[in-house]
Amino acid sequence: MTGRQICTHCRHPFPKPVSYNRFVELEMEVMQETGIFVKFCLLAECTGISFVDSTPLRVCKNQRIHIHKTFAGFAARGKCSMGWFYGFKLHLIINDKGEIINFAISPGDTDDRKPLYNPRFVEKITGKLCGDKGYIGQSLFENLFIGGIQLIIKLKKNMKNMLVSQADKVILSPRALIETINDELKNMARVEYSRHKSIANFLCNTFAALAAYCYFPKKPSQNL
Repeated sequence: MTGRQICTHCRHPFPKPVSYNRFVELEMEVMQETGIFVKFCLLAECTGISFVDSTPLRVCKNQRIHIHKTFAGFAARGKCSMGWFYGFKLHLIINDKGEIINFAISPGDTDDRKPLYNPRFVEKITGKLCGDKGYIGQSLFENLFIGGIQLIIKLKKNMKNMLVSQADKVILSPRALIETINDELKNMARVEYSRHKSIANFLCNTFAALAAYCYFPKKPSQNL
């Protein structure tokens, strides 16, 4: 919920709301604390079976890319399964209970595999990590395997099925779980917003949306 919606529709729980502009200023002051709170208090533990994926966070419509100045030097043009976009990527690692284990934010043109090379992004991951075809790469597989993580990927049609066992195929089957979580983050927690006025406002909104999802009483899960 945005500051403007709180000032308009939530007068009862907030009897003395500040103006919208003042709310944005106060929101920016707690940005760092909100990020720390999410990172160290709300993230879940690994259960041995994890899923990784990225989702685009558009900051403007494609027609406005050339005149958009707010995120100049931060956002970038990228391409996903839905086509081209301008903004950032939200990289998520979740467990089979639908809980977020870790997250990272990068420009829109970042390779999906790049955050997995960062030891801090996968420091809590053990066992099997499932990803889509965008995570195929021998060097990535070897790098994670050395750290005790087995990367399981749905292979392309022209690739030989030499390393994927039948049990791993069963684990790969509920990969739609993380797609459902991405959908809830965008449609329920409103992690994607196209009218940010600054990079600080974008980060604060992203942290708040992730915190809101972590408090959802019922999350999509898969009994494996």
